[in-house]
Amino acid sequence: MEGFTAIIAAVPYTALVTLGAFGLGFVLAIPLMFARRARLMVVRGISGFIVDLARGIPPIVWLLMIYFGLPNLGIMLDPIPAAIIGLGIITAGYLAEIFRGGMLAVRKGQFEAANALGLGGWTSFTRVVAPQAMRAMQPGLTTYSIGLIKDSSIASVIGVTEMVYTANSYAKISKGGVLLFFEAALIYLVISVPLGLLARRIEAHKQEASAR
Repeated sequence: MEGFTAIIAAVPYTALVTLGAFGLGFVLAIPLMFARRARLMVVRGISGFIVDLARGIPPIVWLLMIYFGLPNLGIMLDPIPAAIIGLGIITAGYLAEIFRGGMLAVRKGQFEAANALGLGGWTSFTRVVAPQAMRAMQPGLTTYSIGLIKDSSIASVIGVTEMVYTANSYAKISKGGVLLFFEAALIYLVISVPLGLLARRIEAHKQEASAR
């Protein structure tokens, strides 16, 4: 029971890493998305390489490089900031492509209509384009968010005391053994399944609204 209580107490660290990485990735993904849509081929090429680099390196390697590699450059990071930065970089790569897909889903006529109305670039983006793009992005954002919750467990390798780290620590000193990992898995399900159900409900509601 003590181990399960400790795992519950570690949930805020899992949430902190997940939300921090998603927030950082969201901010970084916006300029990456615009760069991927730039007219200059060089800009598109560089941004495409950054996206492929962010997504192509395994998460555990990113975390190890940041946590153990940056001190060689004189940059010392605690485990939680290192985990947020590492997972945030990966998130930026994936969200940039989700954003780009959402923008591509907006019909060209919507851009032309905004220009015809004399709307400025920022106004047309925030009032016309972005709301429609967000509807297309919503399934991808939800799916990635659920995956990021699970990927936050990788932060345990650099000492972040999230759920898997705590379960592993107590498994070594108690008789709970593998049961503690089942308890951690149950908590992951309690967190992620409602998110998936909520996303499906929102999507169904939008489909009903568009069918009217």
